[in-house]
Amino acid sequence: MKRRIPCGLGLLYLLVAYFCSCSAFYLPGLAPVSFCEENSGGEDCQTAIQLFVNRLDSVESVLPYEYDVFDFCKDAKEIRPSENLGQVLFGERIESSPYKFNFKQDVKCKAVCTKSYKKGNKDDTAKLDFLKMGMQLNYQHHWIIDNMPVTWCYDVEDGQKYCNPGFPIGCLVTSDGRAKDACVINSEFNKKNTFYVFNHVDIKITYHSGASEDWRGARLVAATLEPKSIKHADEKTVNCEGTTPMEVPGEFDSDVSVVYTYSVSFEENNSIKWASRWDYILVSMPHTNIQWFSIMNSLVIVLFLSGMVAMIMLRTLHKDIARYNQVDQEDAQEESGWKQVHGDVFRPPRKGMLLSVFLGQGTQIFIMTFITLFLACLGFLSPANRGALMTCAVVLWVLLGTPAGYVSARLYKTFGGEKWKTNVLLTALLCPGIVFADFFLMNLILWVEGSSAAIPFGTLVAILALWFGISVPLTFVGAYFGFKKPAIEQPVRTNQIPRQIPEQSFFTKPIPGIVMGGILPFGCIFIQLFFILNSIWSHQMYYMFGFLFLVFIILLITCSEATILLCYFHLCAEDYHWWWRSFLTSGFTAVYLFIYAVHYFFSKLQIIGAASTILYFGYTMIMVLIFFLFTGTIGFFACFWFVNKIYSVVKVD
Repeated sequence: MKRRIPCGLGLLYLLVAYFCSCSAFYLPGLAPVSFCEENSGGEDCQTAIQLFVNRLDSVESVLPYEYDVFDFCKDAKEIRPSENLGQVLFGERIESSPYKFNFKQDVKCKAVCTKSYKKGNKDDTAKLDFLKMGMQLNYQHHWIIDNMPVTWCYDVEDGQKYCNPGFPIGCLVTSDGRAKDACVINSEFNKKNTFYVFNHVDIKITYHSGASEDWRGARLVAATLEPKSIKHADEKTVNCEGTTPMEVPGEFDSDVSVVYTYSVSFEENNSIKWASRWDYILVSMPHTNIQWFSIMNSLVIVLFLSGMVAMIMLRTLHKDIARYNQVDQEDAQEESGWKQVHGDVFRPPRKGMLLSVFLGQGTQIFIMTFITLFLACLGFLSPANRGALMTCAVVLWVLLGTPAGYVSARLYKTFGGEKWKTNVLLTALLCPGIVFADFFLMNLILWVEGSSAAIPFGTLVAILALWFGISVPLTFVGAYFGFKKPAIEQPVRTNQIPRQIPEQSFFTKPIPGIVMGGILPFGCIFIQLFFILNSIWSHQMYYMFGFLFLVFIILLITCSEATILLCYFHLCAEDYHWWWRSFLTSGFTAVYLFIYAVHYFFSKLQIIGAASTILYFGYTMIMVLIFFLFTGTIGFFACFWFVNKIYSVVKVD
């Protein structure tokens, strides 16, 4: 499979090439393109409208496939636009199509090609079986005109219209007479154990005229289609008004010939502006109104709980500090509480090397997530800019190796560690290595299955080059400055002999506290998590980055306050082992994320097949690991600040 993957002599050129590949085709597509009629004399507008096809996917399978695999009509002059890194990683495979037409030139029932399948021919049998598999699993076309998805709009409940950015290749009526998926739209689809191919499309293109504006020509503001199944006699005598559907019997007992046709019409609508041409797709996404209400409800609840936690903590701490600073030393010996462990609270943790490595990686992920969401809120990573979200995240992660190395080295030095070489190598290689190993295994499965989501070898080499050529050296640079800095000065001295920890109640033991700590942070994200999982596995567009950024901020506050609250309770119980516990308390939110992903798989998805199941849980584990490092780092630094703050304001003799 040929791919146009940017490459260069140097690693920096490689980064620039990826950004250039992003702009070579799609970023100019974000600017308006004017179209005009043939022979109109316009030099600054186009006449031909190019229809591109993307890979096909299904809600019943994690495996996307290229357009050509299903034996559809191919373009004689195949054009593959350059794909950016994000598109390649997401498995997008865009190529030109044989559907050709010019602006404002209607096309009536034009034949594209004929696909014939001879009985007894092994190649034809394999091709037809694959096409049937696609119809059985409800695989969807994804077509693009002027960087805009060609949508299939149909009525749903309550008289609302839903515009799907894809349309099925066909449908199936099972042996028990049950119409599956798209077959319910037509009463003619009623023959048992029969497949119906959607071999004809009526395309309608809506445009906004610039006659009364300060620009010439017209701009496309919508592209919709209606798929139909029509049996044609042959390619020369096509009749798109026919009502006899194109049937493919379940048993290949006779020759099959499928004629693909299309019609195109144009409609002017000056009430739709070019800047808002995606609105009719995004607004019609299912459960949009429910999402708005649920998010607002979640935000109100989380803000209320966070305010209560903050108020309780401030009042209780104020009384503790005032009491500890007023009592005599002899009375203090009889007191119990967090002051009594001041000589042990900053004792270095066990496995300090691993904790510092996790915190370095978590810092890298945190900064990457924050910048990516901020840019998405500004509109730079909208659905119209294909692959930009993943490209931005990967490039930012590569360039943020310095903060990871610095944080890891500085904390490791604070813990009293001396094996700086091991520390920096683990920071640069451990967590990215786990993610890459999982990703590589998933890619092998995709490659064996022949999926378009399989990453080409050149891209794998490019990712490794970015990792080892840029990220690892930057991590070493950050670690160098981290080790050059003095260790973080603690507000109190650490005793030589560890203090004995008294018997703990059930709620102050480590495991119950860690399990309880992740509940509140998960409660503020699970609604957004549902729609994010929908966008990944059910192929729905996600565009509400403003609300996602708000939830991100609320998650920071909630993780911090929940960890601080539990840390305070443990210190009051004279348990000074807070280092790892602060990380694991908020990091346990990732375990709830995994449990929710399992629930989502069995309750919401229709995925079948061993390969798809392995892929789902393989990619889910990558998400869980990243989220674990992210939330754990938030909780640790919040608790670190809290402990330093309270022990710096209390008098210690």
